[in-house]
Amino acid sequence: MADPKFRIVMLIDDNEIDNLINQKMIEAAAITRHIYTHTGAKSAIEFLRNVEKLEVADQVLPDLIFLDIDMPLMDGFQFLDEFEKFGSLIKKKCKIVMLTSSINPQDFNKSKKYLNVKQYVNKPLSHESIMSINV
Repeated sequence: MADPKFRIVMLIDDNEIDNLINQKMIEAAAITRHIYTHTGAKSAIEFLRNVEKLEVADQVLPDLIFLDIDMPLMDGFQFLDEFEKFGSLIKKKCKIVMLTSSINPQDFNKSKKYLNVKQYVNKPLSHESIMSINV
């Protein structure tokens, strides 16, 4: 098998069924060998904070993060605000794709304000949308 496009991918979505479907789509597209799944933005931020402290952080950090916008407790934009506080290692390594069912143009425009957001993809992930990711 050829090397996948990304070493590690992270899914952040409060909907476990969406996470499962998206995980299966990513596996079928064979763009990565490892997928981390979080059902909340807070746990994903905590995970990244803990990994940032490790000597092997660059080997454990995800290359690509699929981030849902509409989540309870901490939404995707609040995650991005917290993400902005990380050091350069995380910001260089982790590229973010907003993954949403929102058709609100304000969400799309707001996501463009964040440097690490590289693409905006509508749910559910399809083979075509996964293969079109270019970060």
